[in-house]
Amino acid sequence: MNTVRLLPLETADGPTNMASDEALLEAAVAGNASLRFYTWAEPTLSLGYFQPESVRHSDARLAELPWVRRPSGGGALVHHHELTYALALPAGFDWQPKGESWICRFHGCIAKALNLEATNCNEERKLHDVLCFLHHTPGDLILNGAKVAGGAQRKQRGAFLQHGAVLLAQSSFTPLLPGIRERAGAVPSLETIAARVCHEFYLATGWQQVNGDWSAAERSRIAELVREKYSNDEWNRKR
Repeated sequence: MNTVRLLPLETADGPTNMASDEALLEAAVAGNASLRFYTWAEPTLSLGYFQPESVRHSDARLAELPWVRRPSGGGALVHHHELTYALALPAGFDWQPKGESWICRFHGCIAKALNLEATNCNEERKLHDVLCFLHHTPGDLILNGAKVAGGAQRKQRGAFLQHGAVLLAQSSFTPLLPGIRERAGAVPSLETIAARVCHEFYLATGWQQVNGDWSAAERSRIAELVREKYSNDEWNRKR
């Protein structure tokens, strides 16, 4: 039976969150699957790997936010009233069945966990040049016409990292983006949502989830990635 390490729900700044996700990918390359949920210490803008840094200045509200560049592609995200997840799986068909979309599969778990009458997007629709949640792509979770969950992947030696955001409520920094609260009413606590998604993930896969924590080597690696990459101005302004 496949076993997935379930890491504790944590809050951190942007560089630490992105470094932690990259550490999960490295663990998956070594054959270890992990799932984590997290939040952001303050409202933060993250840019997709290929986005130019200049897009921050397309909106004064975005320009004032602390920011970080993600290791994955896609559009800009304002991490504010949301729950973020990261799933890292090793290589091989046991973990990644051929022809199966993990974007769709995991977002289906989120919809069931929140009891949402939402659907997976099946065709691309670009409504904005900068913001990820105004660019609907296949696999995104759509609720009453609005994107409420999206994700991106990065692959390395057959393993992959998928991280994404569940938009719980509208942010003052992105007033064009309604969240689940605006579309469907009250939302449960972050801990409740994470627990429900884990349950649906188990029902969808049958994989055992084992509560775990970062190893000392991983914590050291995360600190290294924060220092040398994600809080490094050269990295963040590389495009």
